[in-house]
Amino acid sequence: MATENAAVNFSELVNKNKQTLARLKESPRLLLHRRDGEDLVLTTAARAEQDQTVVSAATRMLTAMAHREPGSMELLLDILPDAFPWVRFLPEADVHAFAVELVDTMRAADAVGNSASVAQMLIAWQHTAEVYSDPELLAALTRDHGEDYGPAPDPRDVA
Repeated sequence: MATENAAVNFSELVNKNKQTLARLKESPRLLLHRRDGEDLVLTTAARAEQDQTVVSAATRMLTAMAHREPGSMELLLDILPDAFPWVRFLPEADVHAFAVELVDTMRAADAVGNSASVAQMLIAWQHTAEVYSDPELLAALTRDHGEDYGPAPDPRDVA
């Protein structure tokens, strides 16, 4: 059984649905390319449930380890640069804050069955590391500009 995902145009699913769906026997997922929108991923319900079970189990183990075992937070801090090389640019206090937030966000996301918040948190922390990696950008963003530009507009009101 292949482990690489197959890819087809969405129109193949519409026009040749039986042959296209048969490809799910050879591949765990089917990437559907669309001209007019974001690509889609098609998988079986059983495969999606298996994936969620694995992610949930890993999240519960990481959370239990981080909260129960003495020294586990130090171990997590030690392995973070292997998993997320960009943490090397973060100040030490931020690396610890990232580790705590990662564990807590993964646990909360698992509880509601939606990992979007974990992805969003990882992207935000990576962007923070990118700022710290660039001395000019860090200086520009942390410099006191001496002025108060007033209240920031609510981003929900900006179209």
